[in-house]
Amino acid sequence: MEIDEDKIDDAVLALLHLTLCEDGRAWKGFAWEVMNRLHVKGMIYNPIGKAKSVGLTEEGLRRSKDLFDHLFAKSK
Repeated sequence: MEIDEDKIDDAVLALLHLTLCEDGRAWKGFAWEVMNRLHVKGMIYNPIGKAKSVGLTEEGLRRSKDLFDHLFAKSK
């Protein structure tokens, strides 16, 4: 099976929205490969370091909310 890494990245970005704090940081407990791709795409700041959280860029914050709503909101 071929994996669509863009779909994985979107799902992780949406899930980062779940742990998002007021300061725009979220827990980074996802695969390093995915976090690196999100960094390369400009969705998060550099995930490398000892911090257990990562900052989302302005675009990352917007897209994480949009993806979260699209993937997980119940239809009315």
